[in-house]
Amino acid sequence: PQVVEECGKKGVKVLPIISSGFGELGEEGKKVEQQLVETAHKYGMRILGPNIFGVVYTPAKLNATFGPTDVMPGKLALVSQSGALGIALMGWTILEKVGLSAVVSIGNKSDLDDADMLEYFETDENTGAILIYMEGVKDGRRFMEAARKVSMKKPVIVIKAGRSERGAKAAASHTGSLAGADNIYTAAFKQSGVLRALTIGEAFDWARTLSNLPEPKGDNVVILTNGGGIGVMATDAAEEEGLKLYDNLEELKIFANHMPPFGSYKNPVDLTGMAGAEAYEGAVRDALAHPEMHSIAVLYCQTAVLDPRDLAKIVIKEYEASGRKKPIVVAIVGGVEAKEAIDMLNENGIPAYPEPERAIKSLAALYRWHNWKMRHKKE
Repeated sequence: PQVVEECGKKGVKVLPIISSGFGELGEEGKKVEQQLVETAHKYGMRILGPNIFGVVYTPAKLNATFGPTDVMPGKLALVSQSGALGIALMGWTILEKVGLSAVVSIGNKSDLDDADMLEYFETDENTGAILIYMEGVKDGRRFMEAARKVSMKKPVIVIKAGRSERGAKAAASHTGSLAGADNIYTAAFKQSGVLRALTIGEAFDWARTLSNLPEPKGDNVVILTNGGGIGVMATDAAEEEGLKLYDNLEELKIFANHMPPFGSYKNPVDLTGMAGAEAYEGAVRDALAHPEMHSIAVLYCQTAVLDPRDLAKIVIKEYEASGRKKPIVVAIVGGVEAKEAIDMLNENGIPAYPEPERAIKSLAALYRWHNWKMRHKKE
């Protein structure tokens, strides 16, 4: 409390407290936390933490953490209640080419909490989507109100841990969180427009589309592929996720110009295994230009016909030339070159994945948020 007092007298506005050993240890620790907050508020000062690892804000080139230093700039704000996991996720985003606008560790949330972060990032022009790892909320009603308000402008993804009874107990000993009944969280998230991810992989898959892509102007999705197998797998995923595949054969005929006679312009559009650079370039360009094709999934099974990295260059070039007006996702299945192509696309803000289902499910997450927003705009 003495250090907090001294900072308050010096006019400090926000005091991050990295140290642990407070509310997560029980009632005595919570009392000390409360003293810190009361002292800070006397001076109009706010506390971030305790039990945190710091903050990152890439537009200002600020990295005040003991995490990785080479974070890739982007449009996703990451808020983490867990310190160790938050640091690990920073490293994970570098490996997976997920661009971040900010990282905020909130720890025990003695003062500033998830709702405060939502309110801040709602107006941050450098942030396109918000991803929160949480174990519990301090003020459920306030969080819901903030989440609902923000979700009308920007997507909010939450990984809510402590779903099981034992997991909830672990959360309580970890950050002092009162986890609460999980079905209550599920209902609250749904009402507030929050997209709940069950795994880290799922959360960041969705974050790629939600932080980088424009909202769709309609429901029609077109799948372009060089392999029947991945086309069928993507179609299954689209059906499961409730996505609408565009079925106007008269309009889909434009793709016949980019395939041999044994290809199929029915959606999913099978450009066949012979599809090279010219076929993909023409098909992607036509799909991006067509007013009734609202979203595009580009799939590629690596073959000797087309280097996946060349396909990545084609998609980047055509998407930039089109003005990035439609959602587009890419899945490339293959080896080392496929991974390099996926990284190229993600570095250029085009969501790319090594499996067709992940690409489709991520596009579906964008539609889920968009459709929630459109429904509630009418209310």
